[in-house]
Amino acid sequence: MTDHHKSTRGKPRVALVTCTELADLDEDDRLVLAPLAARGIAAEPVVWDDPAVDWARYDLVVLRSPWDYMSRRDDFVAWAERVPRLANPADVVRWNTDKRYLDELSAAGVPTVPTGWVSPGEPWQPPADHGEYVIKPAVSAGSQDTGRYDLADPGHRELAVAHVRRLGAADRVAMVQPYLSAVDTAGETALLFLAGPTGLTFSHAIRKGPILTGPDEGVEELYKVEEISPRTAQPAQLTVAAQTLAAVPGGSDRLLYARVDLIPGPDGTPVLVELELTEPSLFLGHADGAADRLADAILTRLGGLS
Repeated sequence: MTDHHKSTRGKPRVALVTCTELADLDEDDRLVLAPLAARGIAAEPVVWDDPAVDWARYDLVVLRSPWDYMSRRDDFVAWAERVPRLANPADVVRWNTDKRYLDELSAAGVPTVPTGWVSPGEPWQPPADHGEYVIKPAVSAGSQDTGRYDLADPGHRELAVAHVRRLGAADRVAMVQPYLSAVDTAGETALLFLAGPTGLTFSHAIRKGPILTGPDEGVEELYKVEEISPRTAQPAQLTVAAQTLAAVPGGSDRLLYARVDLIPGPDGTPVLVELELTEPSLFLGHADGAADRLADAILTRLGGLS
């Protein structure tokens, strides 16, 4: 730490950024508090849009559960750009909070789910192939405003068009992806990476069960509850994750954490669904030692700021 930090505060201070609805943090994130305290780090939950907060008083500001920003992303990105010592950095937040980053990763050779985009005011007709598709906003989290549509069903086709139109009316870009049926059997795999002395290091993996059962009916909560279980990462998944992280603008070495979400594609090989670098659930409670590894990552990041 710098002499200024040592002389004025003693223990390093870390803000764990959340939202009003989760003012005391998500239950999973609270698991890191004791490991941080054991490392001599004073950590506390702080609501991101609380105007009374002096962010400069913290040695590190760690994004955790600010899950109410989706309807005001511009405000959130502007806030991130004002906060010193933010993890992950503000330029990463800007890039990663709009899922059009998937096009950049695809162009870099990362196997991704084929994705179409519909801007506000742009006409859209469902694909003619009558498969199942997922529609959601380009700025979203927690499966909010997300629906699954069987385009062989005329009623679903109408609902899909209405969903895209509804997003456009709210000045939101819609994304349209084929539904990967392997999620119903294999599920989705999330690979978690945490900062270490030599950069991002694989920590653990979990399986997420299928969550989308039909058209979007609106989600009142911040997120849909997911079925989570531990999973052993496979070499092919780790390879795609490494490809993905290598394509992050500015490099992945400056990241505190990353979550790479994969689903088997039609031929069984893993494809990227999302790269979560802003406020992902880290599923600390589903892997032995994960909370300690996050605490060590934060300690590593603090050391890098000295």
